[in-house]
Amino acid sequence: MMELLEILYGIVAAILAFYYFLTLNFDFWKSRGVPGPRPIPGLGNFKDIMLHKISAGDYSTEIYNAYKNEPLIGIFARKIPILMIKDLDLIKDILIKDFTTFTDRGFTSFEKADPLSQNLFFLEPKRWRPLRMKLSPIFTANKLKEMFALMSECADHLIQYMDKLTNIDNSVECLELTTKYAMDVIGNCVFGIEMNALSDENSEFRKMGRELFNPSGKNLLRIKKLIRQIFPWFYNILFGYFLPHRNVTKFFIRTIVENINYRETNNIIRNDFINILRELKNNPDKLDGIDLTDGLLASQAIAFFVGGFETSSTTITNALYELALNQEVQDKLREEIDEVCAKLDGNLYDDIKKMNYLDMVFKETLRKYPPGTIIMRQSSSSYTFDGTKVSIPKDQKVWIPIYAIHRDPNIYPKPDVFDPERFNDEAIQSRHPMSYLPFGDGPRNCIGARFGIYQTKLGLTKILRNYKIETCEKTPIPYVNDPRAFILAPKGGLHLKMIKINRT
Repeated sequence: MMELLEILYGIVAAILAFYYFLTLNFDFWKSRGVPGPRPIPGLGNFKDIMLHKISAGDYSTEIYNAYKNEPLIGIFARKIPILMIKDLDLIKDILIKDFTTFTDRGFTSFEKADPLSQNLFFLEPKRWRPLRMKLSPIFTANKLKEMFALMSECADHLIQYMDKLTNIDNSVECLELTTKYAMDVIGNCVFGIEMNALSDENSEFRKMGRELFNPSGKNLLRIKKLIRQIFPWFYNILFGYFLPHRNVTKFFIRTIVENINYRETNNIIRNDFINILRELKNNPDKLDGIDLTDGLLASQAIAFFVGGFETSSTTITNALYELALNQEVQDKLREEIDEVCAKLDGNLYDDIKKMNYLDMVFKETLRKYPPGTIIMRQSSSSYTFDGTKVSIPKDQKVWIPIYAIHRDPNIYPKPDVFDPERFNDEAIQSRHPMSYLPFGDGPRNCIGARFGIYQTKLGLTKILRNYKIETCEKTPIPYVNDPRAFILAPKGGLHLKMIKINRT
């Protein structure tokens, strides 16, 4: 009997010890005077996100709205405390004024286990800073103008492809269509590679793009992600030394390395992203002792490949969706496109810069549908927020809830309404500069923003000159965010009717 009691006491003690371990940190925000929802042991506040019941953007909006008058909100990702920043002045401090304290995004890159994680988005400040300086020249205004002819050629191919599609069925799945266009643009303009995503349904690059965002073997990847979060050291050893890399990782490393080597052997110089990587490889001394491995080089390429095609394609798709729902906006935009193009003799690069209403439509699309719904930063030292008594320790993660800010009715009245006039000059000047952050802000903002803007506006211009966009039976109304998507995207895709405009 005593032995049984001892066993029961042992089990109870183990359960209590485990519970204590799971909840040890749960007074973290309360002790600092920061309000927030009550966390669940083992899950924190992320149960619905982990179970794919809600997207991160929708979740952050719920929390944001639940604490309307609070500048700071404390939440937990399992046991890890995260501080959500609502106050726009504090956001400006993090992104700009006190950027040196918040240079790190708070991600871990794994050189051995996941070589492609060593890109500008994930890298720690030590390697991010010199790489950012060396890679920035590819996205200057002059470089972009040089690329524009290639970009325009891809847009023409898009219309040719749409003509074929609409001859069969004028109901088109827009996300797949625009992804192919954006992928061809990135391939031609940045990497000097014919990806053929539009013309070749079995394009290897398109397959690998799908694999990155909708991977096969999802259960295995979820296990890998869990191991990476809880036991990062074990993850790096297990998947870095004992288990093989994914095919998509091998594909991109091989492709970039072979491309660089081919140009080197044949003395081919092309003003694109690969050429900058080639120069870095030949002059590693310019990177302050950074070990320039094949994985590190390929990581920069994959960051622009993924960031370039997925964000632009979803933005084009979401713009077309809103234009289909708001025919008066579509008509006004098409009128501007036709008028400007006619006046400027078809010099589309200059045309697009003149299209003020297109710019407003573009910005309102990103207001409602920012591809990245949250900006994350991590403190490099202890920090006290200006005007508050709240202090955080070194390595504290903070969230800036872009999606929630963009849909705050106090900043954007009737936020669900698509209204491009929110971005006329007078309206912009009336708002706080941190109230609109689709590309982030400060030194670690999106390096390819200018490229993405032109790629998106060009695609929209070509489509609207040739097609009228309407809803169809398959169009999702209302729009539902996909809780499984890496960036903000519609659940189940997005079908629209494309009606050819006959210009006689």
